[in-house]
Amino acid sequence: MKYTLLALSMLLTGCSHMANDSWSGQDKAQHFLASAMLSAAGNEYAQHQGISRDRSAAYGLMFSVSLGASKELWDSRPAGSGWSWKDFVWDIAGATTGFAVWQLAR
Repeated sequence: MKYTLLALSMLLTGCSHMANDSWSGQDKAQHFLASAMLSAAGNEYAQHQGISRDRSAAYGLMFSVSLGASKELWDSRPAGSGWSWKDFVWDIAGATTGFAVWQLAR
């Protein structure tokens, strides 16, 4: 249910324009790496706060994905480069990779 509401809210944001970008490039690697680090850091921080391992994983993933979505919303303003679903896909891939690496390191 939460994810459905998130998806609907993103579809109804009224982005002013979309980016015309490719699937590869330096900015895609930056999206991936930043999201991976943010996810792992969010997981670790939540666990240090006494939150269970499962819940801290959810916090880390949602922290990273929400920052990626916020970045794309910022880009979608009239003066920005435009909303990029490709960037957002790389954000999600990085967040899940960061989660997996964090889990393996525990």
